[in-house]
Amino acid sequence: MKIRLPYGKESIDVDLPESGIEAFIEPNEVSGHIDAVQAVLEALENPSGSGSFQNFLSAEGRLIVIVNDATRPTPTALILETVSDLLQASAAEFIIATGAHRAPAEEELGFIFGSTLERFRGRISVHDARTDEMFMLGTTALGTEVLLNAKIKQADRILIIGSVEPHYFAGFTGGRKGLLPGVAAFSTIEQNHRLALLPGARTLALSGNPVHEDMLEACRMVGKNIFSIMTVLDRRQQIYSVAAGGLNEAFSSAVEKASEVFAVPIERKADVVIACAKYPMDIDLYQSQKAIENAGLALKPGGTLVLVSACRDGVGDDTFSRLLSSCDKPEAVFSKINKGYRLGYHKAARLAELSAQIRLMAYTGLEPEVLESIFIEPVADLQKLLDELIEAGNRIVIMPDASVTVPGI
Repeated sequence: MKIRLPYGKESIDVDLPESGIEAFIEPNEVSGHIDAVQAVLEALENPSGSGSFQNFLSAEGRLIVIVNDATRPTPTALILETVSDLLQASAAEFIIATGAHRAPAEEELGFIFGSTLERFRGRISVHDARTDEMFMLGTTALGTEVLLNAKIKQADRILIIGSVEPHYFAGFTGGRKGLLPGVAAFSTIEQNHRLALLPGARTLALSGNPVHEDMLEACRMVGKNIFSIMTVLDRRQQIYSVAAGGLNEAFSSAVEKASEVFAVPIERKADVVIACAKYPMDIDLYQSQKAIENAGLALKPGGTLVLVSACRDGVGDDTFSRLLSSCDKPEAVFSKINKGYRLGYHKAARLAELSAQIRLMAYTGLEPEVLESIFIEPVADLQKLLDELIEAGNRIVIMPDASVTVPGI
């Protein structure tokens, strides 16, 4: 049978016999098509944990709107288009929460802001974790020195727009991530992300998750009037649910809905898993690693995992790849991490751990030698590889949206 796999903004086709397919694991089908604009408006009319959206917008002082960058499928444009007149009247300013990512390109600005781009262009700034002016709020119980973009200090009110999906060490994206890592200093992001090496930092987990709890504490330090709009998308990247109101309340509501979509039960683990990093989460290998992490949950020990990702921007932040390529075997990675953590080393640790246990392969736009240097076998001909795996008696699981699909028995 012909199977279409997402790859960049397009797709690639492979042929597999039905007998060789174990299962398709993708986000759950959830009931009902909703009117996306109406869902946003209804959420704004019924906020939880806060006053009304109208009162928030009409309050005195400077309004800063925090929006995600283009590495998330957040329907920011639809939300902004829905409330653009209200934001215009409130003289809203915007900051793109890049965290430690690069600034968005012009095309990506269009993806984020949609038809409101020209209306708001002169009010948009892009967070730069390395060079922007920061201010210090304090130190968390877990030792993270919280420095945020100075624009947050200057704001009287903050509107955070985000989306909630599973995240392999923060539990879920969204909510508190708009502030940390979204508009935090590089050193703050690095200190927070080092907690990903601790037990409890895993997908779908919030209680006892040190990364999540550290982020929450940092957000409590902000002490501003914050209103949030959190979306959850379905398997087709259409809006399934919208929650609005207080940062924690809207996030908690969205987490429940996100679990309905993205936590997928499976009967057994597979010999081979094809893990697709779907656009826009295929931007680079750094982001595509999330697909590898989730797919590993569906794989038997010693099995084969094949990442399918365009990696449009190459490796991305190359700290993790430089660490991996400096080691002659995966086990050596951990001794180097123990000598001192740098941002990205948590990804190196996860890849090293997986590559020591499974056969890790990738069909990407990256040069073969780049993949080989970090313990990943490059795949030049995906169809040929799949034919060989099936001829060897393997049954294959396909994950068309592995970056956000969390399989579990």
